[in-house]
Amino acid sequence: MFVDAVDDTEHADLETLLEYLESKQEFTPYSFNQTSVEVVGDWAERLGRVQRNAFTGSYYPAAQDSIPSHFPFVLLKVYDELEQTAGVDLRQRYLSIPRLREEMCERLGCSREAFDEALLSLCQQNVGKLELSGAPMDTAAKDSALGIKAITLADEDRLVSTSQSSQQVMAGVEQFDKQYYYLAVHDRDVTFTQENT
Repeated sequence: MFVDAVDDTEHADLETLLEYLESKQEFTPYSFNQTSVEVVGDWAERLGRVQRNAFTGSYYPAAQDSIPSHFPFVLLKVYDELEQTAGVDLRQRYLSIPRLREEMCERLGCSREAFDEALLSLCQQNVGKLELSGAPMDTAAKDSALGIKAITLADEDRLVSTSQSSQQVMAGVEQFDKQYYYLAVHDRDVTFTQENT
């Protein structure tokens, strides 16, 4: 029911999901409260069926591993919305990739890995127009309000177990063994060609 609710609402915060589930539970043997929705949400996230925006807490379906062809246009729109002004005609040029990733994944319903691949491909296709930038070890770009739940299989000593994490330190994108945490747009006339795999 939780996954269906996330699919039906497309993206919703905890309160909206709880209200939706309460309205649907009338004719079922199920009962939901904030704790049960959070627990079920954590497991749905760990199993990769939904994702949760680490900055806003909104749940959304993460069923898409492909990136739509209008990815650059959505990216530029989200970039503009997140970009902050610091005075008259003074704009923040470098934007946090983790924050951009979370917003883009929520809007497109794609996985974080698919976003990272598309962003790297877009930057490689538009050298000089888009710039990836590194950051010091203690940059605020890495910090999020919520952790990202993940689960992996650990196959050691013939025993299969699970490893769970709730990482609140966000990763940047990695290219040529370097981590990049900021994106700058210098020229908005970008092109994007997806490789067929």
